[in-house]
Amino acid sequence: MTSNASTADAPSAGWLSKERIIASPGFNRWLVPPAALAIHLCIGMAYGFSVFWLPLSKALGVKEAIKCGPEIGFFQELFITSCDWKISTLGWMYTLFFVLLGSSAAIWGGWLERAGPRKAGVVSAFCWCGGMLISALGVHMHQFWMMLLGSGVIGGVGLGLGYISPVSTLIKWFPDRRGMATGMAIMGFGGGAMIGSPMAAELMKQFASDTNVGVAATFVVMAAVYFVFMMGGALLYRVPATGWKPEGWTPPVAQGSNAMITHGHVHVSKVWGIPQFWLVWMVLCMNVSAGIGVIGMASPMLQEVFGGGLIGVSAKFGELDKGQLTAIAAVAAGFTALLSLFNIGGRFVWASFSDKLGRKLTYIVFFVLGGLLYASIPASAGAGNKLMFVAAFCIILSMYGGGFATVPAYLADLFGTQMVGAIHGRLLTAWATAGILGPVVVNYMRDYQLGLGLPREQVYNQTMYILVGMLVIGVICNLLVKPVDQKYFMTDAELAVEKQLAHERAAATEVGAGGTSAHVSSPVGVWLAWAAVGIPLAWGVYRTALSVAKFFN
Repeated sequence: MTSNASTADAPSAGWLSKERIIASPGFNRWLVPPAALAIHLCIGMAYGFSVFWLPLSKALGVKEAIKCGPEIGFFQELFITSCDWKISTLGWMYTLFFVLLGSSAAIWGGWLERAGPRKAGVVSAFCWCGGMLISALGVHMHQFWMMLLGSGVIGGVGLGLGYISPVSTLIKWFPDRRGMATGMAIMGFGGGAMIGSPMAAELMKQFASDTNVGVAATFVVMAAVYFVFMMGGALLYRVPATGWKPEGWTPPVAQGSNAMITHGHVHVSKVWGIPQFWLVWMVLCMNVSAGIGVIGMASPMLQEVFGGGLIGVSAKFGELDKGQLTAIAAVAAGFTALLSLFNIGGRFVWASFSDKLGRKLTYIVFFVLGGLLYASIPASAGAGNKLMFVAAFCIILSMYGGGFATVPAYLADLFGTQMVGAIHGRLLTAWATAGILGPVVVNYMRDYQLGLGLPREQVYNQTMYILVGMLVIGVICNLLVKPVDQKYFMTDAELAVEKQLAHERAAATEVGAGGTSAHVSSPVGVWLAWAAVGIPLAWGVYRTALSVAKFFN
């Protein structure tokens, strides 16, 4: 397609159209990561929604929950207005988040590739923020079904589209640093709760009164703030012109450590039948299952394993009084905050390392080192070695986050960049599976061990060995990953058709430019874009560090 055709198409293209966001010469690619972060930091609040559970569990009673009678089941709770919701009922919103994230990413990933990241980002903003507004109305009317529909279903669709919206774009802008680029964005999803949770807590304090817990108003304010940030990120998105590459960079030759990096492109419709897709699916599922299984139990695990030792008292967990239990709970909260920092940092650090190590070797490190660390936990717990116990989990959680951030680049290496966002969307079904598998294994094994009469400090030992088994399955699947057979790649004619459907052009037409003139990005604009996401992220890290300090004190 010629530049003349591109220019001719521009006036008729809507401002959300992919044709209107092809970057003109001189555009600074470092403007794209903060656009992705602006969206991911907002939707990442899904991780922090538990901050609302306790206030919502006494939304009517305010001071004390008005408990429902035993005859009120889950379906009655969806509509009842005379008693408060149970925390276990509210937890279904969290489940819906990640089920809808994986399923919506899989269903609409192909549409996203053709519509472009801006349109997907705008739809994500309306779904995520609009869902919060519907939830606010649900809190006001005390209708839980509205909260499930708003934040759970509509918001979950926004999560899926927002999560995968920058993947393909970042990989095309940073072919020389695929891991680092996706690591920066996906780090934002892990960091969203660090900003959103303390912000929500402060807002609820401001809006709370003797007759209101302040959650509905908090939802409204956060929806407004998030909408501004997410729309700003969506409008900042640009895609490179076809054939663009960084100055001075040449594509790696497919040999040696680069043998896994293809120069072809697989259509998303074919990935279900390709062995490598399912091997990577298992790789992600096992890595996430092992990590997510311990995230939710990190706080009680530390308390039950070390008991009074956390506060210098020589007593087991079951021997502590109420004041001592409160004290060790505060220490455990600091431990959980410490894990969140490693989870977020690992997303950027490990994904960046994968650019040097290669994706396959990076996952081998995850599984081998992770297996050794899981296997060491019963020994460090039995010896009362808190330093080794905590260090093992910090590294494990860094690799959990690193697995999420590295897998988009792994997919681009194997299947090409043309439809990597859509393929990544389908792979996220592994996350949805792991979100059920991991917690079920850890929680049910804990209950089973307690039922056998084992002391609380020993109930996690067998679970650690089961998680080691998951990592063994993961490393075997990873070792079996080979370059994709040429028969699965699109032909030149098929690729040309797909590029046309994706509205790709060989020349750039900036919004309002009406032509292909160069538009050199201002360094000040780049710094301001990074400051817009960097300052809130730094504040979130600071607030989290305050909690971590309680652990070390």
